[in-house]
Amino acid sequence: MTETTPLDAAHAAMEAAPLDDAARLRFYERLADSELFLLLTKEAEGDQIEPELFELADASFVLVFDREERLSQFVGQPVPYAALSGRNVAAMLTGQGIGLAVNLEVAPSSILLPPQAVDWLSETLGHGPQEAEAGIEEVTAPGGLPEVLITALDTKLATAAGLARCAWLAGVRYADGTRSHLLAFAGATPGAEDALARAVNEALVFSGIEAGSLDVSFVRDAEPLAALLARNGLRFDLPELHEPQRAERAAPGSDPDSPPILR
Repeated sequence: MTETTPLDAAHAAMEAAPLDDAARLRFYERLADSELFLLLTKEAEGDQIEPELFELADASFVLVFDREERLSQFVGQPVPYAALSGRNVAAMLTGQGIGLAVNLEVAPSSILLPPQAVDWLSETLGHGPQEAEAGIEEVTAPGGLPEVLITALDTKLATAAGLARCAWLAGVRYADGTRSHLLAFAGATPGAEDALARAVNEALVFSGIEAGSLDVSFVRDAEPLAALLARNGLRFDLPELHEPQRAERAAPGSDPDSPPILR
């Protein structure tokens, strides 16, 4: 049986409800989170890559696929390619006037995303969380949050394997009287704080909630706040990494000081 990928499922939901902004946002979120295989003109030279460009529908496009097998099926012969996250592909192409041809002709999620859509995705992903410090005076159970946000957080945190042990979602009242909702991570891997905060911000943005906000914090197990969160908060367990991590290497084309060649 042919595999249905998360991108296929999100695309089908978007196609089934063309007027549903939330379904469209979820598709773009899955695209950003997916590992994509980008067709190249030649083998990468270090971090330098040269994507193959195609003129389709009166615009230039690069070809990406969410499975290696789909790329092979489309091309029909061994070809050079680079594996990049969707967010890195969007960042690489932003402002270049180049669109994304996704799973072209080989999957139900086949779609052409014009350059404007790529620029929008890159800009949306570039809106990072804002930092703030305030004393917390009260922790309560979360209330009044839409189910779509809870689902979006659960889905997003499932992609953050190994970055933290768990997170609690709770209502909080700060020293200045302000009330908000807080997502607090426990057992965060050193250096993962920014990635986790951005993941939460993306879950909020792509859930389609207008003017929404969600504070993010990191707590140590010995802190009194951790006990209050465990007692009152909604817990999310992040997946563990079950195999040793490979030494990380910058993805080709992801260094702004060493950009890919686009022709």
